[in-house]
Amino acid sequence: MLLQKDYQTHNHVKFLVNYHFVWIPLRRKKVLIGEIATRLRQIFLDLAIEKGWDILALEVASDHVHLFVSVKPVDTPHLVVKAFKGRSSYYLRKEFPQLKKLPSLWTNSYFVSTAGNVSSEVVKRYIEDPHHR
Repeated sequence: MLLQKDYQTHNHVKFLVNYHFVWIPLRRKKVLIGEIATRLRQIFLDLAIEKGWDILALEVASDHVHLFVSVKPVDTPHLVVKAFKGRSSYYLRKEFPQLKKLPSLWTNSYFVSTAGNVSSEVVKRYIEDPHHR
């Protein structure tokens, strides 16, 4: 059940926009380890604070990243993932020269799914309820 505290407010809009992203390094190289993984987490946290986003969950595996993030309604999935991938690639390749062996750090591809506190089926039932007609 959604509570008022679950929603955020921004520019006269009340919202709950959560995205689950997954992406991989180029050629699925297992480069996200040790200091690189630690630095990647810090870059993500700094970016989220700067943009006003909330990281709900973050997993950095050696060959992929899972990011569950709450954003504003004006922040499209493409721009969100571009910000995380772009900023992290820039800093990581600058700070860890061994990453420059790859033509780029990340592939162009990514997975995205929307998620909230209720399932799609619950929303559908709520909208189709005759009491709302």
